[in-house]
Amino acid sequence: MTTGPDPVLFDAVLHPHRSLGRKGFAVFMTLLGVASAILGAAFVLMGAWPVIGFFGLDVLLVWLAFRRNFKDARICETVRLTTRRLTVAKIGLKGPPRTWTFQPYWLRVRMDDPPEHDSQVVLSSHGRSLVVGSFLSPEERLDFARALGRALDRLKGG
Repeated sequence: MTTGPDPVLFDAVLHPHRSLGRKGFAVFMTLLGVASAILGAAFVLMGAWPVIGFFGLDVLLVWLAFRRNFKDARICETVRLTTRRLTVAKIGLKGPPRTWTFQPYWLRVRMDDPPEHDSQVVLSSHGRSLVVGSFLSPEERLDFARALGRALDRLKGG
């Protein structure tokens, strides 16, 4: 029986990609608001004053869409491999974080190569399967699957 900490052989934190940060969002919304206000004012001057409400509505809908996007960015998955176990923790939008544990010597990592759009990274062991990183791009999922597979091969002595 070993005492002491179990060394970490692989540790990954997976987040959905977000190409626009909070500062970029503020700039974009300011430009969209100014453009909508200018165009709305032009329509008011032409006598089509009801149109201005639609210009405000489009700004509101874009703001709501980005608000949802930023909320979805809180999704996170961590994958940690030690000599004794592989642990996957998923933090979703609702409910408490969920954790799965696998014995690494029996674990298989499957992923289509070359990846298709709907290809998934599937961890399986003893009849249990878990999809990991479904929010990543196909290329990112393949890179992750290869890196985890190499770590498992090193652990198994392959």
